Amino acid sequence: MMHILVLILSLSLLSFHVVADEKAPDRQQGEGPFKRLILRGGIIVNGEGAPARGPMDIVIENDRIVAIKNVGNPGMPINPDYRPKANKGDKEIDISGQYVLPGFIDMHGHIGGSAKNIPAEYVFKLWLAHGITTVREPGSFNGVDWVVEHVKRSESNSIAAPRIVPYVGFGMGQKDPITTPEQAKKWVKNIAKKGAKGIKFFGATPDIMKAALDEAKKQGLRSMMHHAQLDVVNMNVIDSARLGLTSMEHWYGLPEALFEQQTIQNYSPNYNYNNEQDRFGEAGRLWQQAAKPHSKKWNSVRDELISLDFTLNPTMTIYEASRDLMRDMNADWHNEYTLPTLWDFFQPNKNAHGSYWFDWTTDDEIAWKKNYQQWMAFINDYKNNGGRVTTGSDSGYIFKIYGFSLIREFELLREAGFNALEVLQSATINGAEALGMAEDIGSIRVGKKADLVIIGENPLRNFKVLYGTGHFRLDEKNTPARVGGVNLTVKDGIVYDAKSLLKDVREIVKKAKSDKAINEK
Repeated sequence: MMHILVLILSLSLLSFHVVADEKAPDRQQGEGPFKRLILRGGIIVNGEGAPARGPMDIVIENDRIVAIKNVGNPGMPINPDYRPKANKGDKEIDISGQYVLPGFIDMHGHIGGSAKNIPAEYVFKLWLAHGITTVREPGSFNGVDWVVEHVKRSESNSIAAPRIVPYVGFGMGQKDPITTPEQAKKWVKNIAKKGAKGIKFFGATPDIMKAALDEAKKQGLRSMMHHAQLDVVNMNVIDSARLGLTSMEHWYGLPEALFEQQTIQNYSPNYNYNNEQDRFGEAGRLWQQAAKPHSKKWNSVRDELISLDFTLNPTMTIYEASRDLMRDMNADWHNEYTLPTLWDFFQPNKNAHGSYWFDWTTDDEIAWKKNYQQWMAFINDYKNNGGRVTTGSDSGYIFKIYGFSLIREFELLREAGFNALEVLQSATINGAEALGMAEDIGSIRVGKKADLVIIGENPLRNFKVLYGTGHFRLDEKNTPARVGGVNLTVKDGIVYDAKSLLKDVREIVKKAKSDKAINEK
């Protein structure tokens, strides 16, 4: 019966949003793609781990990089003889001294589906404004057809949106739960025909998981999993990876694979999974029950996952309010960039997923701080031993806003022990490899698509400059100021003004607040 309960749970999570969110309007912003575009004088960080290099000229034809030319040395005049020649009709953009990074990849980006009435335009523009050019959409909460429609519109660039890679929640669209391997295979074949690129699992029995994953491999689909507490005792991360799962979300299932003194999480006697504070409060005490860093068990789990080419997508950002609620409640961007429907959804509510601040205490936060320490230690150790770690945000829940929260994930990876180039590697080429798209995206190389992030400040020194609200500091006149924010995001060779996209979002939020005030009168 356990797998039936889990499938009912997953189906309820995937179908609670009865009316799909507002569709994205036709694209009104962004120039291109150009027959030939030349970006002049940028400092390139290629995403593969190489250090910054510049000034460089980048030549793009249609949406492919065809040349990357060294045109001089820092602090010295550009040598015009080194520069690629412009032809009549070429588009040239001077980005002298600005940093050029590969487009970021958010491996856990829901297009709404949490609170009601989240316009796709709002989500897409926040993503693009933060340099996010590719998003793995996990679960398709607005419905498979709704998401696939936006996938196609993004591919044709008829909307201002990142590239969308749709994964479908296991069992979604079924009238009844999947209870046999044959049903699992049939369902996988069906979603592949509909345009899915992968499956998101919450839990199932080994025979059903194996059947679904075997069929997914035949269909060329990849997979991800939130190892839900209701079934993790039957399927932890090692179990699912051995069956062919290609990536895990968050960290559920990993501490359970590291148990040495027990087989089941040590829940308190009054725990109830349907009580969101119970669920998240005790999740924050789970890593303390796992094997310690560098123990025999720790190393064994780490090494087996690496040998299976398994990807960790931690999404540390989405749980951060658990260790510091005031920080996330009072983030700089909420006033101008958080829709009122999202803000209301974030408030304590026993009927809303992730709104678990019923009575959140100092001890709860301290437990989560310790949770993060061991979680981060595993992530960093996994990376140091050759494992693939990617970046994801899971925005739309727990005070986390699209775009902003992926940049916060960069900062959390730095806290975990990654250096700045390793963080960017996780945010770019690692995500592309996990998606099977590294031939086209994920780094700045001749032959790849022109997915780029252009910013005036140096993000390797300070990731805060990537936030849409910029970095707060004193200027040369001893005056508090904000600097940074992405200047241009290039996706498929189309050049977007990131500041203009942010302005659009502020207007969307302003109007939503005004409409709410009128309705409440």
